[in-house]
Amino acid sequence: MSGGSTSLAPTLDAAAQAQIARAAAVLRAGGLVAFPTETVYGLGAAAAQPEAVRRIFAAKGRPADHPVIVHLRSANEIDTWARTVPPAARALAAAFWPGPLTLVLPRSAQAHDLITGGQDSVGLRCPSHPWAQALLQAFGGAVAAPSANRFGHISPTTAAHVRADLGERSDATPTAAVDLVLDGGACPVGIESTIVDLTADVPRLLRPGSITREMLAAVLGHAVAEAGADAPRASGRLDSHYAPRTPLELVDAAALPARINALRGQRLALLAPAAAPLDGGSDLALRLIAPADAADYAQRLYAFLHELDAAAADRILVVRPPHGPLWEAVQDRLRRAAAA
Repeated sequence: MSGGSTSLAPTLDAAAQAQIARAAAVLRAGGLVAFPTETVYGLGAAAAQPEAVRRIFAAKGRPADHPVIVHLRSANEIDTWARTVPPAARALAAAFWPGPLTLVLPRSAQAHDLITGGQDSVGLRCPSHPWAQALLQAFGGAVAAPSANRFGHISPTTAAHVRADLGERSDATPTAAVDLVLDGGACPVGIESTIVDLTADVPRLLRPGSITREMLAAVLGHAVAEAGADAPRASGRLDSHYAPRTPLELVDAAALPARINALRGQRLALLAPAAAPLDGGSDLALRLIAPADAADYAQRLYAFLHELDAAAADRILVVRPPHGPLWEAVQDRLRRAAAA
């Protein structure tokens, strides 16, 4: 567990600090900055500037009723953005912030409609990535940030993914929507934050992530409930999301040879365990080896999908990963990617 409500003071080299200072200036001026978090790269704007937040939606092609997450320097800022904060929320923040957990709470007057998608709730997170923390500290306020990709596409876990999808403003690309991309390397967690709704009497899981149900229950003293139809809208909950341009299909390992044989004549790109059975005569455009470890798989998932999508294949086949608590978030992302 991560935890604590005090601000972090990450140590970055002089070059990184110079980039952070430039990015903070861009945010103050109402611009957009793509920055690394421990989960995925976010597309950030000053949360208190509605017109800046509006630019996020335009850049991503994001529906106006789809809320964005507000990134905070520490849990000390939670009361600025939330109208009420139940004990369960404070317990979860103490246990997992800074870290990959988003808390959905009743919104305060500070949380305007562009952030909340017009709902009476707001999603709040305190990221642990040193570049994200440094940016929040240098900027001196909250940053609204969904993932830095076009809406519904594969999430970015490197700066290169961001630039390939959204671009970056420069003399060569003066019309790009993103003013600055901070390159802090590959994201160490690699999938989006766990989202927990705390607007009802019982905490509800809106999106699985690296903080599992079991970890949440250990702090709360009881299991989190499933989100029903009345749950707030939240990022990543659409049936189709995180999707490559190439059609993606999930297949059981035992059925893989037959499925490859049935698709003869198509160029296939494959993500499968090393031991997965293959049709010996198959001609794959690309084969990637799926890690056996859940955390490793999650960290590399979107990089795999970007690479598979770039293989000029007709179809992507992904062997279903294992089931179990540690695999729930990976299963969730792949299921939505295959629904496109």
